[in-house]
Amino acid sequence: MTDQAVGGAPGRSLREVGAGRFYGRQRELKALRADIERTGLDTLTGRKAPRARVLLIAGKPGSGRTALAEELVASLADGYPDGVFRARLTEPGGDPVPTGRAAQELLAALGVAEPPGAAEEELAALVREAFAGRRALLLFDDAVDAEQVDPLIPDNPDTLVVGVARGPLTGIPDVRPCTVGGLDPKSAIELLTGYTGSVRVTVDPQAAESLAEECGGMPAALVLAGGWLAARPQASVADLTKRLRARSGDPISRAFGLVHESLPQPAARILRHLGLAPLGRVDAHTASALAGCSVSAAATTLADFAALGLVREQEGSGGEYDGRFEVPAHLVPLLRAELEERDRPAEVQLARARMLERTVRLLQSARAVTEPEGSPARRKLAGLPRALRFPNAATAAAWLDSRRPVLLAAARLAVADGEFDTLARRLIAALVRALTAHRGAEAAAPDLYGLHRLVLDVAERRGLHRERAAALLNLADLDARTGRTQDALLRYRSALDAGREANDPYAIGRAMESVGGSYQELGDWQRAGDWYGRALAQRLARDERADQARLYGRLGAVHTYAGRYGEALRSWRAAAAGYRRLADLPGYARALSEAARVQEYAGRPEECLRSCEEAIEWARRAGDVRLQAALQLRLADTLDRLGDPAAARLHRSAADRLLGSETSAYEIRSASHED
Repeated sequence: MTDQAVGGAPGRSLREVGAGRFYGRQRELKALRADIERTGLDTLTGRKAPRARVLLIAGKPGSGRTALAEELVASLADGYPDGVFRARLTEPGGDPVPTGRAAQELLAALGVAEPPGAAEEELAALVREAFAGRRALLLFDDAVDAEQVDPLIPDNPDTLVVGVARGPLTGIPDVRPCTVGGLDPKSAIELLTGYTGSVRVTVDPQAAESLAEECGGMPAALVLAGGWLAARPQASVADLTKRLRARSGDPISRAFGLVHESLPQPAARILRHLGLAPLGRVDAHTASALAGCSVSAAATTLADFAALGLVREQEGSGGEYDGRFEVPAHLVPLLRAELEERDRPAEVQLARARMLERTVRLLQSARAVTEPEGSPARRKLAGLPRALRFPNAATAAAWLDSRRPVLLAAARLAVADGEFDTLARRLIAALVRALTAHRGAEAAAPDLYGLHRLVLDVAERRGLHRERAAALLNLADLDARTGRTQDALLRYRSALDAGREANDPYAIGRAMESVGGSYQELGDWQRAGDWYGRALAQRLARDERADQARLYGRLGAVHTYAGRYGEALRSWRAAAAGYRRLADLPGYARALSEAARVQEYAGRPEECLRSCEEAIEWARRAGDVRLQAALQLRLADTLDRLGDPAAARLHRSAADRLLGSETSAYEIRSASHED
């Protein structure tokens, strides 16, 4: 395809002509605005409504229902200073979006942290809570039913919800749908004129009316018809009307079929493959991989498709356009039907594989750019084609942030397909690393939880015991961090079973230690000590000395909590000896400090004093100022109990000098009791 004149003006983009404008629907807009002020059933008694008002726009896909909702939201936005928030509740292919996933996207837009692995009900409650004190607008696009929408409606009458659906949302009280059909003839012709220019409409106004009627007034069909005419300056409106009339089906499928068949074969093939794009969102890289063509050729083709109304260019968060496009949801089923009919299954699978492989390489590039100059990852990055390289970490982070929903969707689709498990595992691994590198493990945790679940799905399907163990350990760690200790315990036990099936010593030892940690968190010191002992026995058998020292320390901690001070002291001394053999001076100093604590608890202050002094000296050698200060404070407390307040004051002063004015002695004392 070549660049065509749009609206009769060569070189103008779709955004510069009238095709992107809103047409008609003034009656519907007036009715919707009036509905906001209408007294609802909840307020007939004069009491304030307990929930947000819900406006509903109902209509078929392609009827312009979302455009009407966006126009309404734009006209009302100034009255809602806390902003406009959007969630799409149906995937382009027609599958409902789980309420939990919609809630996650809303929370991300709000900047509200969510607990990794939170249940759907908890996420919906977080959304309601986040909007409780806001005057905001929520747009829920393409809702399937009331069950999707109702949990997300804030208990706040100052927030307005605008819903878009095929029909009534039965179950949500006090909602009157505003039903939209085709545009009125005048508005339909205005929309066409935005593509064709006024001349062709003026010379044959009756043909323009007939074309609008043939399209059923449906904006989606009119856009396709307008794009077809814009690409053919010599074609008449009457000719297009005749062509459409000769076809069967509803207005949108007839218009789409005509446009698709009129494309050159290579472009038509690219168009069909866009139906495979996750969330219907595509950029030049995605189109290039699907079609097996160059990135520059894909970019040109996407621009041509935009002029034809086949894709819409997406606006970035800053109002800029960065080459991202979206396939209108009503076209995705038509594209997939054409793909199934015209393309061989092997070719379709190859296109999917190319898209996933390209995504993996981009993610690897995004992570590599965060590595230091001269590192192996950066050297490997330099060998990639220019189109796959990011110039700096900031650019890669912006790309990752803007594509995050699409990347997560790509991972879900790859796993659900079942034919790309190897590629799916590589994609998830690359996505986990990129998200962690750019966002940090804490901020990325909710996304990582979902990705580890996907890995678990693949591992269970393929009988990959080692990967199953790894996924279970990762999920359990996130459960433990968010306070779901019982859930974590169950997963750690399952990970232990999987590790044994895989004969993976690392997974076995890690799982046993983590089971012990879960029991410790639950306050079951006996079971915690038993599991730490099992893990220690394995580490001793394998002569893994760093792990041995750590496990001796964990045993010392649970013995201390249980009041078994003799066993605790032996464990901490063994830990100290292990750290000293490893030349780990901070570890050695901390183990000595814990031994001093046990001696203090056991009522042996003189021994505690000597252990503290030795620990302080080793903390000084290790350069651990914070530990050194904490030990000075512990030493001061011990001296107080021994009846030497003057010496205690000296050690507190030493701690203050070590820390300066930034951290109070209270904070350090608290920290010393948490170690």
